[in-house]
Amino acid sequence: MEKKRIATLSLEDGTEIELPIMSGTLGPDVIDIRNLAKTGMFTYDPGFLSTASCSSGITYIDGELGCLYYRGYPIEQLAEQSSFLEVCHLLLYGELPMAAEKQKFESEINRRTMVHDQLMSFYKGFRRDAHPMAVMVGVVGALSAFYHDTLDITNPEHREVSALRLIAKVPTIAAMCYKYNIGHPFMYPDNRLGYVENFLHMMFATPCEQYVANPKLVRALERIFILHADHEQNASTSTVRLAGSSGANPFACVAAGIAALWGPAHGGANEAVLKMLEEIGDISQIPKFVARAKDRKDSFRLMGFGHRVYRNVDPRARVMRETCYEVLAELGLQNDRMFEMAMELERVALQDDYFIERKLYPNVDFYSGIVLKALNVPLNMFTVIFAIARTIGWISQWNEMISDSERKIGRPRQLYRGPERRDFVPISERTKR
Repeated sequence: MEKKRIATLSLEDGTEIELPIMSGTLGPDVIDIRNLAKTGMFTYDPGFLSTASCSSGITYIDGELGCLYYRGYPIEQLAEQSSFLEVCHLLLYGELPMAAEKQKFESEINRRTMVHDQLMSFYKGFRRDAHPMAVMVGVVGALSAFYHDTLDITNPEHREVSALRLIAKVPTIAAMCYKYNIGHPFMYPDNRLGYVENFLHMMFATPCEQYVANPKLVRALERIFILHADHEQNASTSTVRLAGSSGANPFACVAAGIAALWGPAHGGANEAVLKMLEEIGDISQIPKFVARAKDRKDSFRLMGFGHRVYRNVDPRARVMRETCYEVLAELGLQNDRMFEMAMELERVALQDDYFIERKLYPNVDFYSGIVLKALNVPLNMFTVIFAIARTIGWISQWNEMISDSERKIGRPRQLYRGPERRDFVPISERTKR
């Protein structure tokens, strides 16, 4: 039996509180602070940077070593050897599927790719120029009004069906957002196609022109989906869990996750990379902008370099870099102005001592933005692509939370720094402040 380990907290009044030390399968130990509540005190941790909000068996990150595992499998192996739907099965059920399980899972997804016909009328309530992420939040949240037959979150079968529906329908909804935005008719799913190819078909085919996806480009987008499928307790995933802790239905929770992802500090990083390259404008201007990035007094920052979690190379970036070069070669875009700038910026940063010493390596967003642009995905759809990929992570995390016997409604505390108690003063008696 493992020896019970305790951390002791000594307070000013001489009180000592014993706090158990817990160990996970991987990663640092965690101090269980729940006993602190008995004293009426609690911890202060803005951004929850030192707080484990839950226990999870889905994703593991080691930022120092540059590791990302889905259910124990290194992300590099999955991106190179697996398919996105295999990864979806892995995240949702805990294991890679056997051949018969894979076929069944793909069939379950395929037969749910269509959305309710009345849902299509929702789009007409939005302006044509509405940001696709705004439409995504509204339409995904509305799914609960159409598929309310499986909203008993205490029923494992209902949770599974809702998960399958979300995985299947979010790409359809996303493609419809794009079509509505550009004024094209919606394209129905073609279930003869694979998951990623079907999405590209719904994005780029028209009733009068067939779209045949380039297999190399399909594989590139599939890698983007795999690399972005989950990333531990990030802002959007934590939002999904917090919303779900109240018992909210899974469609509402994922809509909340999409809203959080829309924030430029979270899901907008690859979009910011392209905007930065537009600002730089020409390959000859790169030295000037690199110098600005080093100047602490200058507000300019190189987007797509470094990562809040990874203090080493982003493991997803290795795969995405290779994919980026494959796509550019396939499409003959190596001499395109934008891509030339990106590749030169990468070269300069990887050889500059300033970036090397600070481990500011190009991250996954640097390369994924370039790939998405090469695939003709418009800038305002970049975060939508992220949302498609992350849906499986959100719903897997939500399902794990609902199944957790220790689940409680999320209720963070605060350090109050407002006025002390004061009595109400009638407006006729108030003096100027």
